[in-house]
Amino acid sequence: MRVFTTENPDILEQHGRIISEFYGVPVLSRCIPDQPLGIFDEESEAKALPKIIALGQSMEEEGCEVLVISCAADPAIDQLRKSVTIPVIGAGSAASLVALSYGQAVGVMGITEDAPAVLVQLLGSLIVGYNRPEGVTNTTDLLTETGRDKALAAAKALQEQGAQVILFACTGFSTIGLADVIRRELKVPVIDAVEAEGMFAANRYKQLRN
Repeated sequence: MRVFTTENPDILEQHGRIISEFYGVPVLSRCIPDQPLGIFDEESEAKALPKIIALGQSMEEEGCEVLVISCAADPAIDQLRKSVTIPVIGAGSAASLVALSYGQAVGVMGITEDAPAVLVQLLGSLIVGYNRPEGVTNTTDLLTETGRDKALAAAKALQEQGAQVILFACTGFSTIGLADVIRRELKVPVIDAVEAEGMFAANRYKQLRN
């Protein structure tokens, strides 16, 4: 489930392709309507909540066996879990749990003013810094060359603060393939929220089918 609106099939399906290629499970991608800039503050998240619930219910009716909210804020996750009968995975909690398994200082990168609450709640003192790339205020800003350059600079700054692991608090970083760039350039582990959500979702999906 993509929490921004796009008519570009390549962008819409990018996260699903990552999950399918990494974990060998089929993925159906859908996006919420009328939010071309996605979720980037409290107002945009509040606007998206009923849309996420409606989309999740619709995807269950289509035959989906596991739902993934591909947003690191885990918007509407509790409400959606009460509204469907199938498992619901959130990108933020999935990425945080992977970070906990590292047990090292975590630098968090996102596009909102502060780190998503779910990450702060789960990781606590493991977080040594949060950084939003300069000039990036919504997920579409990351689709520009400048946005990608600023995102890499933000990761470098977190590493200089003492981060031993970089965690993406925005799945838009996955859309632009930033994890591999940081891993190559900075030689630091990167927790890509889409890779993390896919790992948990694929595990649930395969168990349900056994």
